[in-house]
Amino acid sequence: MNRALRLALLAALVAAALCLSLAAGKQWLPLDAWLGSDPRWAIIVELRVPRAVLGAMLGAVLGLSGAVLQGYLRNPLADPTVIGVSSCAALGAVASIVLGLGTAAGGLGQFGWAMAGAGGAMTLLGLLTARAQSPVVFVLAGTVLASLAGALTAFLISIAPNPYAVAEAIDWLMGALTDRGIADMMLAAPFMLGGILVLLTTGRALDALALGEDAAKSLGANLSRLRWTVVLGTGLAVGAGVAVTGVVGFVGLVVPHLLRPVFGAKPSALLVPSALGGAALTLVADSLCRLAPGAGEVRLGVVMALIGAPFFLGLLFREGARQWR
Repeated sequence: MNRALRLALLAALVAAALCLSLAAGKQWLPLDAWLGSDPRWAIIVELRVPRAVLGAMLGAVLGLSGAVLQGYLRNPLADPTVIGVSSCAALGAVASIVLGLGTAAGGLGQFGWAMAGAGGAMTLLGLLTARAQSPVVFVLAGTVLASLAGALTAFLISIAPNPYAVAEAIDWLMGALTDRGIADMMLAAPFMLGGILVLLTTGRALDALALGEDAAKSLGANLSRLRWTVVLGTGLAVGAGVAVTGVVGFVGLVVPHLLRPVFGAKPSALLVPSALGGAALTLVADSLCRLAPGAGEVRLGVVMALIGAPFFLGLLFREGARQWR
């Protein structure tokens, strides 16, 4: 089976997941309700289409950034959370909720503060690793940023004077597409699409880097430019996603591993498939959130953790078994 056919099948899977997202919920909407003459059409247009499109973009962003980071860091356990952008965006959003700063971001509210946190993380990460020659420094700097942002987020929640703000912040941190509408989609889409376009340009340099840093330089790869491209693309795309949906993990870790046996280990060959696979996985997971028993919905971040944590443990056991051979 050639690559084009495999991509076509993966795109068909995304289309099927999109249809499932439009139909699934506490109230199922069959195909005959998708016509403009049916009054249930309003539910699809106003509620489920924006949610499904936003979910597909979020999954594409997380899957693509996971593939890029695994290629750049040459670490199969890397994902978007490793560089601290998600944690810093979450810190900005929680600060806007707990401290009531939402109206001070040029009218963008919580989204503006979350993007400010992501932008600050991008700048700090780039400056901290500006002279570094090894991806190890990149990982260490990202880990420091993520840990610091997580501690500050917990501190803000612990000193919040308003219990309703605390509940809202914790609920937001679990990550969800619930109640996200057209405004959220339109707000995040330019940044997410821009980040995707930036990350897609890294393929050739990642292929060269897979041969080693010295070999990459001899092939003409500019590692400093690659680092800034990875930071910028991930910051824009993941930061915007976190700003509107909260923190959703494991997509960037799981998807590249699932698709690597199908599309090969070459980093550039995995970028587009990871974006499509991430979109499909996120849409299916969000549909499961709505189909869970009970009056409410399970949060998307919780469902992805239930899927991703066992997968992550499986990877760890497999890597450990290889080392003992």
